[in-house]
Amino acid sequence: MTNRTVIIAGATGLVGRELLRGLLADPAVDQVHVVGRRAPPVASPKLTAHVVDFAALPPLPRADELYLALGTTIKVAGSQAAFRAIDHDANLAVAKAALASGTTRVGLVSAMGADAASSIFYSRVKGELEDDLSALPFGGLVIARPSLLVGARAELGQPSRSGEEWGNTLNKIFGFLIPANYKPIEAADVANALLANVPSAAGKRVLLSGEMRGAPKRA
Repeated sequence: MTNRTVIIAGATGLVGRELLRGLLADPAVDQVHVVGRRAPPVASPKLTAHVVDFAALPPLPRADELYLALGTTIKVAGSQAAFRAIDHDANLAVAKAALASGTTRVGLVSAMGADAASSIFYSRVKGELEDDLSALPFGGLVIARPSLLVGARAELGQPSRSGEEWGNTLNKIFGFLIPANYKPIEAADVANALLANVPSAAGKRVLLSGEMRGAPKRA
């Protein structure tokens, strides 16, 4: 596909930054609309930043694809309700607004273990979002469920996450024993896997870490 227009929500995050980088470098993409609480620290003739309140979204421009990469932690958000407002409500609001504007395909950064029936709050919220997106009439939905993400959080002003640090350490020591879907994965691999699959998506597809690791760059 050429002359594509895309929307990204969460372009200042770990995976979102890689999505933005890939889309701006892709000659088949003409316009990139970023939706967020702040504009990304990059400039490009292709890029239009929309600083929004996710609880009161304005109409979004028509786009071929939508990439949802909004996410936080309960610790950073401050409460379960605040976490849900970002990871579930904001992502779903952008998806509905994009669908209303004519967007037909969507890619979601979810998480390993996402399950609406989970007893773990984090996994349950991720699973509920997946289910709610699946119920919307998009022509194609690609869900990435990465394990522990690896990336330069300090460059984004984000605190390190102890779980990711432990995961990286264990992977270095016992990596040969850890199944592929459970090994830490680079944020760039998750982004590249979505960029490779969303433009031609038909129906629903779930990508696990094992098949996303080492995904080639799209541009």
